[in-house]
Amino acid sequence: MYASREDVGYDFEEDSKDREKKLMANPDVDGGWAWMIVLSSFLVHILIMGSQMALGVLNMEWLDEFSQSRGLTAWVSSLSMGITLIVGPFIGLFINTCGCRKTAIAGGILTAVGWILSSYASNVHYLFITFGVTAGVGSGMVYLPAVVMVGEYFEKRRALAQGLSTTGTGFGAFLMTVLLKYLCMEFGWRNAMFIQGAVCLNLCVCGALMRPVYYKEEAAEKSGEGNVSKSHAKALSCSAETLASNGILQEEAKEGQGKEEKSDIFSDLENKDATRHWKNIYALCVLKRVSQLTLTIQKGFRTWYSSYFGAASLFTNRKFAAFVFWALFAYSTFVIPFIHLPEIVKQYGLSAQNDVFPLTSIIAIVHILGKVILGIISDSPCVSAWNVFMAANFTLVFCIFVLPLMHTYAGLAVVCALIGFSSGYFSLMPVVTEDLVGIKHLANAYGIIICANGISALLGPPFAGWIYDLTQKYDFSFYICGLLYMVGILTLLIQPCIGKIKPSPAKNREGGKV
Repeated sequence: MYASREDVGYDFEEDSKDREKKLMANPDVDGGWAWMIVLSSFLVHILIMGSQMALGVLNMEWLDEFSQSRGLTAWVSSLSMGITLIVGPFIGLFINTCGCRKTAIAGGILTAVGWILSSYASNVHYLFITFGVTAGVGSGMVYLPAVVMVGEYFEKRRALAQGLSTTGTGFGAFLMTVLLKYLCMEFGWRNAMFIQGAVCLNLCVCGALMRPVYYKEEAAEKSGEGNVSKSHAKALSCSAETLASNGILQEEAKEGQGKEEKSDIFSDLENKDATRHWKNIYALCVLKRVSQLTLTIQKGFRTWYSSYFGAASLFTNRKFAAFVFWALFAYSTFVIPFIHLPEIVKQYGLSAQNDVFPLTSIIAIVHILGKVILGIISDSPCVSAWNVFMAANFTLVFCIFVLPLMHTYAGLAVVCALIGFSSGYFSLMPVVTEDLVGIKHLANAYGIIICANGISALLGPPFAGWIYDLTQKYDFSFYICGLLYMVGILTLLIQPCIGKIKPSPAKNREGGKV
């Protein structure tokens, strides 16, 4: 159902062959350290996405503390969730320049600082800066590398690996909700945020586990560069020693001539000359490192700029542009039920049953299973990840239209279970994105996708609330959001008119049919 990759302007056939050769040369791909990357990404999803889904606990504390309107206070959580995703394209620049490991470690520190500074908040507007912006940007700097690294380390079982790592969101929703409730009850919300900031420092450990994938060719180049630099440093040190030794020889010659009264003066001069030479060598080393860093930044910026605005822009790929348009409506359809279901249950008089087993918990639990099962199905050699992705989308939009028609707890529970399972397609988004643009451009491309999801998460729930204010019913909120989601899906259905995508290298090797 995909089109060929030639629309983007890259030579994808050569890229696929090179990638296949490099993957075969690295034993850590699809095994070994790759599972440590999955563990790292799993923990990142717990600490970031899980914490954001548990912000309702802190939102209640902020309402009591600052006595502001619900709409204004809710923007704190919305900013944090939205900015985490919206900054994706800009985080791609850091990844291209510094790599995933350094970007994630810096993001972990920034996230922890945002949580800790928020514990000293005196008003809601202060939280907009410290928690919404600071912690949001830091979370984005960790989240995108966590997704990209899983794609780097897996080829044959990429969908399963992404599914396992993203299940951390569901586990985190439970764990972080319990943790934040306990901390708020025992220590107050300010100390709870301070402690949570300390917990977020574990993101730096997760980032440290994101070891870059070094292939044989790259390792040889790096070792060659290391040998050159070592030999250069050795030559510099030898020249410095020669200068120093020459100074000593000159000093001995002058002492032999019987000029003992001037020996101290010449010794001081030679020591100053040697010190000056060492300073010059140190300055040359510093200049070399600065020049290398400048070249790295320029190269990363050129790659980032060309992906968005250059001749080889990702947006020249019409398939990818349609995928971005779909992402603008996708995430809000998953978030809106979490926000409106408690109020809907209250209106239907089902609060007692919902308190025993909340409908949102049903969505979260089945969502975890959906990610793993859909990942396993997509990794089958005779199944296309794109077909599984589209089937899950159709199921989700169907559930959104049917949900307002259910007025019993059993009916709502069944629909919520289907919503949770079908929304497991989120684990397939990196896989589909990589099939569209290739592993080389995954960081930039997926950054754009999650940016579109962030806009959806930021604007979708307020839009649904505005529809409720006009109609005094939640039904129309689901119907309108479902229609907008259907428009996004229709843009993906025009893929046959654009062409067909090339199957992944792993499935080509296995001889499966797409």
